[in-house]
Amino acid sequence: MADDLSGIEPRLLWRHFDMLRKVPRCSKHEERAAEYVLSVGRRMGLDCEMDGAGNVLLRKGATPGRVWSPTVLLQAHLDMVCEKNRDSDHDFSIDPIRVKVEEGFVSAVGTTLGADNGIGVAAALAVLADPEAVHGPLELLFTVDEEDGMSGARGLREGQIAARMMINLDTEDPHAVYVGCAGGETSNLRLPVGWVRPDQAGAAFEVVVGGLSGGHSGVDISLERGNAIKLLGLLLWVAGERVQLGLSSLRGGDKHNAIPREAEAVVVVPLDRGEEFQRLVDAVGSALREEYRAVDPGLWVEVSAVEMPARVASPEGSRRAIGLVAALPSGVLRWSSEIPDLVETSTNLSVAFTEEEDLFLQTASRSSSKVGLEATTATIRAAAALAGARVERGDSYPGRLPRLDSKLLSACRAAHRDIFSGDPEVKSIHAGLEMGIIGEKLPEMDMVSLGTTIEHPHSPNERVKISAVAEFYRFLLAALERISEMEGTGG
Repeated sequence: MADDLSGIEPRLLWRHFDMLRKVPRCSKHEERAAEYVLSVGRRMGLDCEMDGAGNVLLRKGATPGRVWSPTVLLQAHLDMVCEKNRDSDHDFSIDPIRVKVEEGFVSAVGTTLGADNGIGVAAALAVLADPEAVHGPLELLFTVDEEDGMSGARGLREGQIAARMMINLDTEDPHAVYVGCAGGETSNLRLPVGWVRPDQAGAAFEVVVGGLSGGHSGVDISLERGNAIKLLGLLLWVAGERVQLGLSSLRGGDKHNAIPREAEAVVVVPLDRGEEFQRLVDAVGSALREEYRAVDPGLWVEVSAVEMPARVASPEGSRRAIGLVAALPSGVLRWSSEIPDLVETSTNLSVAFTEEEDLFLQTASRSSSKVGLEATTATIRAAAALAGARVERGDSYPGRLPRLDSKLLSACRAAHRDIFSGDPEVKSIHAGLEMGIIGEKLPEMDMVSLGTTIEHPHSPNERVKISAVAEFYRFLLAALERISEMEGTGG
């Protein structure tokens, strides 16, 4: 266990991250993180600004001799995904993230760590005071709400940014330069289920699927891990083909961009079919554990008798609700035919819960192809229509097509060769980055993304590799120095 991360190298970076992990900064609640960034800028006498969306913009002049270099925008987001294990009593609104250092990684205790994107924020702030940093004029943009709608990036004003080169600091490979990202769209489904009073002669059971690894619904979707909501729906559908089920409640997931790790449902079955139902659940659970043993070895399924609930969905409503969960697409839908090992299109059945009148389901779809994204969301709407559900199209964001002739990319490649004696990988990411929205607002902006090794983001298993953070920071400094050697307009 470690209560202080500030002694890890590079110290400037880790000191800032150590401060950030003590500051509540769930999406839409980044005020204290924004104030911390502003306080750093003010202490250094920088030009500091907070805009109407809550974003923070700092401006720093060039190091001596580099004043006529191109202005570069360093961009990271202040918010983090706040996920915790069921047995954790952590309160994200007041409690600092508890951390531990083991086997060369920093991780949290029972919660997400916030390395996504706290390491990016800390790296940008470290550059400001690093005596070894050589750079042209800098703008540092710290956005809000990236993980839950990207409203910060959407709220940027015309003329707010002077730079025409941008380095986003939100990817997860210290030896890669990302030049493209996926677009995405959420779909919110509400299915009326027709609540009725249960047959008091029946038997009620809770079925829970848990122990899954979860992870980021973009970065980790390629691992094809189990989705707890989807697996629970399939399990109930299979059991329901043999034993009539009355669905009383269903709940799983709470973030559109996290693969659900746990899901639970309460159902009512005829009293004389209770033992058969339990045997069916056990059998399907065993089959699922075998199917997912390589990618989700911790998967478990439990069924237990519970008190009779006050309501259940009608037989038809139960059949349609369970059938919709079982039928909705979820996971990898198409791999890229051009870039090896890149997911082109996917969707994540991310949230499920029973409301006053309806079953609510949310899906989060991604694709680097506009056609692929539109086809996926159309499939979801078609399945919803067949079940009788209403669909509201939710947040959407654009992708970013790779530009391989980029001058910024060339500078980053040269910088990587300078310090690592080899070219970086040039990649596109199956996740939404703010470079998509910012690029749409500023189409002339030359953009790349750099980052470090973060494993299992958006889950309590999130951890960041210490040596990779040092490599990422060295790469960033080298890239800024290489860019500062280019001719620009100054700032």
